[in-house]
Amino acid sequence: MIDLLIQAETLRDRLARPGCLVFDVRHDLSDHQAGRQAYLAGHIPGALYLDHETQLCAVRNGRNGRHPLPDRTEFAALLRAQGLTSRSDVVVYDAANSMFAAHLWWMLRWLGHESVAVLDGGWAAWQAAGGAVETGPRTASVSEAQAIQSLVLTGQPSMPVVDARAVLSNLDDPRFTVLDARGPERFSGDVEPMDPVGGHIPGALNRPFAHNVGTDGRFKPSAQLRQEFESLLGGRLDRGIVHQCGSGITACHNLFAMELSGLRGSALYPGSWSEWCSDPERPVARGA
Repeated sequence: MIDLLIQAETLRDRLARPGCLVFDVRHDLSDHQAGRQAYLAGHIPGALYLDHETQLCAVRNGRNGRHPLPDRTEFAALLRAQGLTSRSDVVVYDAANSMFAAHLWWMLRWLGHESVAVLDGGWAAWQAAGGAVETGPRTASVSEAQAIQSLVLTGQPSMPVVDARAVLSNLDDPRFTVLDARGPERFSGDVEPMDPVGGHIPGALNRPFAHNVGTDGRFKPSAQLRQEFESLLGGRLDRGIVHQCGSGITACHNLFAMELSGLRGSALYPGSWSEWCSDPERPVARGA
């Protein structure tokens, strides 16, 4: 399985065959227990839960953002313990709009695991399709055969990242365009519910991640996404795109949508706005 998206009906058939690993990453940034509680109340049979606050980020120090990337070796060990092997087909899902699923998709690709897809429409789509429901906790079970075929961590990440210093240097010597996935009210600085400073990185463009999906939480057709990104970015596509948001999560949604549209190869600034604004020496822009 190499498609970026998988539909609920296709996943239902795929679950009947071995080698499919499903991760539930439902989450609520304002209620960190909500995702796990939703998982326990009902999830796709066999799915394992991963927590964005405790497993999918590193320790916060007040200067590295709200969801800093974990150490890559430690993250690989976590996924091995969940049963991930080089032969696994992985499916990730969240409640509906793939906000969190796209982030884990990116992290798996960052590890070098290529066979990973996002469940289009998430848990809501699974329920709408009449998919079976499992309740309660589930613990990973790793067989000896899986251990032998365990994930091999490659030397270089297959998804590029840039840090705050590269973004700062880019202000005076532009080599790439920063694309901010937050809503327009946060981008402008008019509203900032999550971070201590409002505004955006100077020179950044705004593409709210919610524009990538329809009202049902499913991604727009790839041709439509491509037209929208090309209309916004124009000739900037030739010199590279770096995605950011509040803490590196919804930035992956834009990156995923660009990959889905055939516009591949952009990078992620994982620290994003929450890291950027933690240093008062870094410039801040406000307004649309």
